[in-house]
Amino acid sequence: MLFIYNLLTIMAGPILKIAALFSPKMKLFVDGRKTVLQTLAQKLEPGDKTIWFHAASLGEYEQGLPVMEEMRRLYPNHKIVLTFFSPSGYEIRKNTAAADVVVYLPLDTKANAARFVKAVNPEMAFFIKYEFWPNYLHELRKSGTNVYLISGIFRESQAFFKWYGGFYREALKTFRHFFVQYESSKKLLQKIGFQNITVSGDTRYDRVSKILERDNSLPFIEDFINGKTTFVFGSSWPKDEMLFIDFVNETKDVKFIIAPHDISKGHVSEIVATVKNKYVLFSEMEGKNLAEYDVFIVDTIGILGKIYSYADVAYVGGGFGTSGLHNILEPAAFGVPIVIGPNHKKFPEAAALIHFGGCIEAKDGENLRYILGELLHNEDYRREAGHKAGTFVSMNRGAVNRIIKHIADE
Repeated sequence: MLFIYNLLTIMAGPILKIAALFSPKMKLFVDGRKTVLQTLAQKLEPGDKTIWFHAASLGEYEQGLPVMEEMRRLYPNHKIVLTFFSPSGYEIRKNTAAADVVVYLPLDTKANAARFVKAVNPEMAFFIKYEFWPNYLHELRKSGTNVYLISGIFRESQAFFKWYGGFYREALKTFRHFFVQYESSKKLLQKIGFQNITVSGDTRYDRVSKILERDNSLPFIEDFINGKTTFVFGSSWPKDEMLFIDFVNETKDVKFIIAPHDISKGHVSEIVATVKNKYVLFSEMEGKNLAEYDVFIVDTIGILGKIYSYADVAYVGGGFGTSGLHNILEPAAFGVPIVIGPNHKKFPEAAALIHFGGCIEAKDGENLRYILGELLHNEDYRREAGHKAGTFVSMNRGAVNRIIKHIADE
């Protein structure tokens, strides 16, 4: 099976180059990997001590960031190398101050893995959540690097737990320690012979808790809200928007903020065409009396986290499509009740927060409008759900301390 894996990985290179001719995202994926070794040579000196963090994309980066920051504090003389697999992570965080070097991770061929590990020569390596690359792990094992998995999640459907997954199980032997989110993951690993496991929880709770310490003020949002009850629809997709837009259009004396996942002019125009109340775009708000408007459309990125701090109710998008649920923990950290769609099976924090009472699942469009109406008109219900959301985040903090303490005590 390892031979087949390596063959497929080698074949993937030329196939991806062809795909890059037709896809801007794939072009970033391919072109960004062309200069990885040159970048490493430019930014790393032969005697540098390094710590390597690898994240698949932006969400995993956010999970790894609090651990990265702690390792920076504990090892100030080490350089931190951060790699991404996906353009959606690299392109947004390529200039992060949390790392000294940020590059794409080359494809997991034997040659790429050998060259990369030799160039970085990490003392420690951290893989975040679920990225397992057999050739990289093999090279790290050969080099004697201490390798850790943080915020790990394992499912019975993964190859590790199948008859054909022997080479994947072998790769797992590289890890010095597994820091997993749930007891179920620990039990799965124990079934295949691993005992070096700690149920540390999810580092995202530590990450989102820190947003309470920053300045979240946005004066223009305060001007827009003007003291009125506010609903925020964050990271919405078209399937979400077509379901909540009737509620927006029919509800009076309430402020609505729509922050779509896709902020292209074409998609924003589609949203605008469905809005019947008086609206204003972020890009066109200059010089306007924002208090006069009912709907604020956020056609920019980077401010949604702060906007959630003004919400009385937050709808988080992705749950009515197949793209995946977006981050529900940011609004929860602010003590905001959250509404989501039904497709959240791969997001255990959603199920846990629903069970705790801080998040409400809408089954369909009609049910969504009913839930939003209940949250609008029943202030006690709204406040109680928001309190539970904030409490849920607070209760689940501590993963970073558990991870750092274990590593320090080794």
